[in-house]
Amino acid sequence: MTTADIFKIIALFMALNAFVFSVYFLDKQAARHHWRRTSERTLLALAFVGGSLGAVCAQKLLRHKTQKEPFRSILRAIVVFHAAAALLLSAALGCVVLG
Repeated sequence: MTTADIFKIIALFMALNAFVFSVYFLDKQAARHHWRRTSERTLLALAFVGGSLGAVCAQKLLRHKTQKEPFRSILRAIVVFHAAAALLLSAALGCVVLG
């Protein structure tokens, strides 16, 4: 994997999380103005496919769905899953590079 490939992956990750943040922002605006909302299932699915960082940032900065259960717990579980997957992936890549 080249440095350019790594930068492409990082850029895609950042773009996905910016998109997820914007979806949470739009849902917060919809809540304030009594417009049609984005389903919790969709919000959690976006977090699960890689946008958990954007989802958590939106939740904290926008104070959106901070008290809603089980949404909050499910999002927390997704973050833990992503952290564990990242650690396992980095360990596996480290073994490949070193071995």
